[in-house]
Amino acid sequence: MNVQQLVPLALPRGRPLSCELCGGPAQLRCGACRVTYYCDVDHQKADWVSIHEKICQLLIPIRTSFPFFNSEKERKHGMEQLLHRQKHLVDLTHKVAQKFVFEGKHKEAIPAALHSLRFSIDTCGPDSVELVPAYLILAEASTGLGHLTQAEEYLSQAQWIVLKTSDCSNGIQSKLHRNLGLLYAAKGNFEESLYHLATDIYFASCAFGTHDISTSGGYFHMANVFFRQNKMDIADSLYTEVTDIWHAHFSRLIRVQSQTLTTLSCMLSIHRKCFILNVDEAQQAEASQVLNAILDIKEQAPKQQPAKTANVVHALAMLHYLILDLPKASSTVEVYLFINFKYLGN
Repeated sequence: MNVQQLVPLALPRGRPLSCELCGGPAQLRCGACRVTYYCDVDHQKADWVSIHEKICQLLIPIRTSFPFFNSEKERKHGMEQLLHRQKHLVDLTHKVAQKFVFEGKHKEAIPAALHSLRFSIDTCGPDSVELVPAYLILAEASTGLGHLTQAEEYLSQAQWIVLKTSDCSNGIQSKLHRNLGLLYAAKGNFEESLYHLATDIYFASCAFGTHDISTSGGYFHMANVFFRQNKMDIADSLYTEVTDIWHAHFSRLIRVQSQTLTTLSCMLSIHRKCFILNVDEAQQAEASQVLNAILDIKEQAPKQQPAKTANVVHALAMLHYLILDLPKASSTVEVYLFINFKYLGN
């Protein structure tokens, strides 16, 4: 990290500089890109850990004044390049924030999500439905930190945009209701939470299908609510559904890989690299968080269910294999085989 103290007399007049995270008066500047400002070292470090290290150099062409264009064609090309770079940053910052949320690193997710929101406003305007994903990640991270009032404010912004958008997609509405469900669960209002999570599952099913990994999150969070209500049979059935969805998803990916490698064995390295892209970092984090949470619950349950536990372990083994974490894949397979041999006689 390279940080520089600002010298007030050296700053341009009429252009107040504000902190990247809180909007307060800036006292420091990133010494690498020289276009990002902070109120103190704490906010500079928080931004660096979350996202700035990844986008530091990408910000320079976006936040540097345009050169003089000799023609309308050049000006149009310059604006198209700027828009392309901004959209790339929207996507990148959103994925990083989402990954942090799935990993339970809610504090680290906030700066990346704020950048995603800011770039979305720059590219789409302040009332676009494209802002909703950023508001939802900010809400989920705030809920995870226990900042429920802040989470409500972000969700109100998202909900208002969705209400004003007549053709809002089922996928967006699903995510909105999932976050509302999480908020009410954090408040202890389980009835309202279950209503929103059921609505989440409905919209997700319309958008992706009832057995898609995008729908499984609703089942998982609903299971957590029933678990907290001590309704173990319902929770167990939902956890099983989530496990089956991820297990089927990973099995399908491995089957496609196997068929392709059989036909194109000479392209092994190329295909393997491309294949990993089917499980992006956010998906990896979500699958790992969800399946490990279910495994912990299964292992601590008073009544053991070896077959269901083995299915969770097998799904985790496939995940480790797909992301090329072969040592973990091998050790997880050993656990799977042990359960099968000791308890199931297979």
